[in-house]
Amino acid sequence: MTARVTALWRHPIKGIGTEALNAVTLTPDRPFPGDRAWAVHHAGAPMGTTGWRPCSEFLRGAGGPKLMAVTASTGPDGAITLHHPDQDDLTVDPGMMPQSLLDWIAPLWPAERPAPSRVVRAPDAGMSDAPFPSVSILNAASLRALSQRLGQDLDQRRFRGNLWLDGLAPWEEFDMVGREIAIGTARLHVEERITRCRATEANPETGQRDAATLQMLNAGWGHQDFGVYARVVSGGDVHVGATIEVM
Repeated sequence: MTARVTALWRHPIKGIGTEALNAVTLTPDRPFPGDRAWAVHHAGAPMGTTGWRPCSEFLRGAGGPKLMAVTASTGPDGAITLHHPDQDDLTVDPGMMPQSLLDWIAPLWPAERPAPSRVVRAPDAGMSDAPFPSVSILNAASLRALSQRLGQDLDQRRFRGNLWLDGLAPWEEFDMVGREIAIGTARLHVEERITRCRATEANPETGQRDAATLQMLNAGWGHQDFGVYARVVSGGDVHVGATIEVM
């Protein structure tokens, strides 16, 4: 097997914005750098909670598909600029817990759902949907297989992955669960498969649901999984074009 990294993505605010990268440095027992470093609670989430929290407490594409069309760019000072086809750009420092961020998100969030209420900083373990410091690894061949079944090309951004690999067979990423892999100078232990939600149904260009991804995964392969979560065992540099080795 010869596979390599073809794309790197992070999502500075959970569920709100994708950002492409060329290289990162992974750290043991830490999430993908800058990924889900912030999140936005909705008004129905419990107050006074700390640490990792379940995805149901946050704004995300499963409940508000328009959020899937947000892209992000992070400046050297940590400020995040958000872009959306229906909104003016917004640059914020999430650490200031800005009301402007909540106001910017509000028109993109369904009015019948609990409103955006507060910005929270992720704990050291991150704020992915997995309750441990995770890096998500996705397979371009699996995306092509799903796209072919659906009869439409699916954008990588639907699946909010960190590392995209090419050179594997479709769904071969599932065979890596329980094993270590080397990517660049880093080593990761693949922990579990990722079960998907309705966020993947939304087009990241338009924010409209236009693909029956979950229905097709279930009908075509008997599951609702796409990609795997891994934990960083040994830190190191990973870049687009880096090769992988399954240990």
